[in-house]
Amino acid sequence: MQRTWVLIGLIAGATAAAGVAHYAGAPALLTFVIATVALAGLAWIVSFSTEQVGERFGPAVTGLLQSTLGNLPEFFIVIFALSAGELVVARTSILGSIFANALFVLGLAIVVGAWVSRDGVMRFHPRLPKDNAILMLLASFLIVILGISAATGDKASHHVKAISIVGAVALLVTYGVWLVDYIRSDAGHEPQRGAPRVSMSLSLALLAIAGVGAAFAADWFVTALSPAMARIGVPKAFAGLVVVGLAGNAVENTTGVVLAAKGRSDLAISVIKNSVAQITAFLFPALVLVSLAFTTQLTFAIGPVYIGALFLTGLALWLITSDGEATVFEGVALVSLYVILAVLTFFE
Repeated sequence: MQRTWVLIGLIAGATAAAGVAHYAGAPALLTFVIATVALAGLAWIVSFSTEQVGERFGPAVTGLLQSTLGNLPEFFIVIFALSAGELVVARTSILGSIFANALFVLGLAIVVGAWVSRDGVMRFHPRLPKDNAILMLLASFLIVILGISAATGDKASHHVKAISIVGAVALLVTYGVWLVDYIRSDAGHEPQRGAPRVSMSLSLALLAIAGVGAAFAADWFVTALSPAMARIGVPKAFAGLVVVGLAGNAVENTTGVVLAAKGRSDLAISVIKNSVAQITAFLFPALVLVSLAFTTQLTFAIGPVYIGALFLTGLALWLITSDGEATVFEGVALVSLYVILAVLTFFE
């Protein structure tokens, strides 16, 4: 426990250093690096605190808490990007979060989980992967028909904003119905693995502090992002899709893989898949509605490349995880899909 407090102290120091770099006018690249470290550290605090709260519940509730609070940095990043007029960063960071979790993080977790399994197969409850694929295909349906409408120039293409608003509400309602039923399914799953290391009140206090810190760090991160990427010659779309996508989801990047390594397959899948479901069917539509308050507004209209990638990602998830089993080969295949998409984005 002493090491945990030392690590929390280091994270607090990194966050303070990011603030000093931002307000002191330090070089953008330096500020960006420090803010990235701070965001990752704050995400770890969220992960640790949520895990302590989750020891009192089953994998469904724990995974939901972990992914909800773990997506806080991503939420703040998009909000600050929209307020700064950075629509490309806002849009690609949301898509990057979906692809990072659904392909890269899930792929790594499957590789590790299958590797530590005695027979080389990672097994988990199939309910969440199936539901997750359905939610992603629902979002893909909305995005694909908008893309086709825009490409053909029909009458509906002149009403993208209105269609996005109605679609956002439909996604949120569907997600809410699924969420209630999913939480009810938690009873009887996976017993506790030991007593929590910190009290409930301390866990909640750490969550609150880390959430506030993530809001500030996200602001500094977004402010430094564009000049930092320009300095090293990284395209803005790649920065949003890959750099922000991975940095903004540091919780799932670490927690899901660590849980898989411990043999806690259901909880690992719950954390990662809940994050994908939330970003696709909750965070994205919620941000579309929130963006109405900004000059720069978000819609479901995205580029053809990302439309195809999103739809094919939904199919890949369905094929690989809907049977409740996955092998090292299937995990590597998911990671390979992410690498191909990342390389393509770099040359966009």
